[in-house]
Amino acid sequence: MKRIGTIDRPQTHDPRNQDPMTIPTREPVGSATPDVTIIGANDSRQNRTREMQLIPEALARAHMHDRLREADAERQAVRLVNARRMQRRAERASMRARRALAMAVMH
Repeated sequence: MKRIGTIDRPQTHDPRNQDPMTIPTREPVGSATPDVTIIGANDSRQNRTREMQLIPEALARAHMHDRLREADAERQAVRLVNARRMQRRAERASMRARRALAMAVMH
């Protein structure tokens, strides 16, 4: 009894001795999708994989951008607070100088 090989257990592992693949008769020739679509699908799948691998990097870049913007806003707020403090100090010094001048003129 002759055993015919299967896909999982071929009759022989040597490709030269294997039976050639036959085209099924019920499917017309050329009806299969062309290789370009398969290549395109593989390329898009590869791109998707690459994009998914780059997601953490993009997320880290976005977080870093947000932190830098917050740090800039914080620095600007600190500068504004310091400027107002120095303005009040200058106004008090100006008032002391006026009072001292007024006292000197009055006496």
